[in-house]
Amino acid sequence: MPHLILIADIGGTSSRLALVGKDGVPADIQIHRNDSFAGFEAMIEADLAQREPAVVRTVGGAVLAVAGPADGELVKLTNRDWAFSKRAIRRHFGWQKFAAVNDFEALAYGVPALGPSDLVPVGQGVAEADKPILVCGPGTGFGSAGLLRIGRQFHALTGEGGRVRLGAANAEEVHILAHMLRELGPVAVEHALSGSGLARIHAILTGQTIAPEAVIAAAGRGEGDALATCHTFLRLFGRIAGDLALILGARGGVYLAGGVSAGLAPFFEGSPFREAFEEHPPFEARLAATPVNIITHPTPGLIGCGQLGGRLAKTLKPNLRVV
Repeated sequence: MPHLILIADIGGTSSRLALVGKDGVPADIQIHRNDSFAGFEAMIEADLAQREPAVVRTVGGAVLAVAGPADGELVKLTNRDWAFSKRAIRRHFGWQKFAAVNDFEALAYGVPALGPSDLVPVGQGVAEADKPILVCGPGTGFGSAGLLRIGRQFHALTGEGGRVRLGAANAEEVHILAHMLRELGPVAVEHALSGSGLARIHAILTGQTIAPEAVIAAAGRGEGDALATCHTFLRLFGRIAGDLALILGARGGVYLAGGVSAGLAPFFEGSPFREAFEEHPPFEARLAATPVNIITHPTPGLIGCGQLGGRLAKTLKPNLRVV
């Protein structure tokens, strides 16, 4: 009798898959490197093959969170050449229920289930009850989503904040933007605010071409050039997060997600992030009152997928297969 939902948080670099029942709590989490597979179906097949056959037979549906738009029939990753048809993948696996959502939509749904141990506050602020929540941040790209409470249920608002055009607010940012413009043409937010963006900023400022992980590691060792790069990155991040918070009216709080946010968590204190976040006249006081938290939970996307998967698990019917 089907009673489980397969959930997956599929990023540009790696994917996390788990199973969930009606309680919405992810179990048996498996992590895969996307480079090991040709596409979505191959990765899911490999994941299911690693699980107990008796358990796999009880999987009646799936929720896939993908790093890209998911509102059409054809779903494509923004930063990897992977795509699937919703109807075709559901038929391929014989799932009763299926949902595809943007990865930051899943993150947004997971925010209410996070606890204090999953978060690191950045500055002060108090969330206003039932006000919009913003989730945004850099990873392989830059994602953003909103969360609204309507009645007794939360509803996510998806967007593509990473593709908004990037501007400059001081001389250093003008210098960085000019370099990116020559290299890339019109510059989007995620050209700077992403893992590759961190490496790009470091190369522009220092002439050194190293991986973003190496920049963060060097900053952790106290190397001045790397720490300056991280602070420049965090100033840009703070300004963009403040922009998005004003657009959404995010008085319910701002949550910073993505692997780069978590990696840079030790450097937020003492950086220009909070100052740049609040420096949006004439709304400095509003943003100063807005709480900001870094999400440090290791699999926050799966938490949100679990919430959605739990809803689907409650609707599964005995022995019904898709044909």
